Amino acid sequence: MAIPDFIVQLRYKIGHDPLFLPGVTAVVLKDVAEDAPLWAVPEVLLVRRADDGQWTPVTGIVDPGEEPHVAAVREVREETGLEVEVEALLGVGAVGPVTYPNGDVVQYMDTAMRCRIAGGSAGAQEVQPIIGDDESTAVGFYPISNMPRVSPRFRLVIADAVAQLKHPQGYVPRMGYRKRER
Repeated sequence: MAIPDFIVQLRYKIGHDPLFLPGVTAVVLKDVAEDAPLWAVPEVLLVRRADDGQWTPVTGIVDPGEEPHVAAVREVREETGLEVEVEALLGVGAVGPVTYPNGDVVQYMDTAMRCRIAGGSAGAQEVQPIIGDDESTAVGFYPISNMPRVSPRFRLVIADAVAQLKHPQGYVPRMGYRKRER
């Protein structure tokens, strides 16, 4: 897994102590064509992580000085070879803390966005992702009704992406991923 240089430099100074980082989740959807059967559902781009084998949307760390939407586009390109455009904010929330096998502790402030293949719907159905780096072992589009198993957090953000796609006027971005305590 490629650790950004700025994190390597920070870890040199702080060791394994908790680090708070900005992250992005890019939910890339291919909507159904207008002439598709009634039972057709959107497809979502998922990657299988090399470090833990989990299926997720494309995720990544925002570099210093980089805007989250730019980081989302960059991460999708690096991990899948696809060019995408960000269409909507899905939400912002804290993730973690996460303890990595080497002992590093990180908490992320994640910005989730819905993306589409760049250039509109023309030709988007034929676009095929590739494994673009060593962070993934598999990549592909999956119907949302028949996805590989994903964590509850990612199921929620994928459902939010479809809800926002289908009913943008009534969608309110989620602020926080954790269950609220009463």
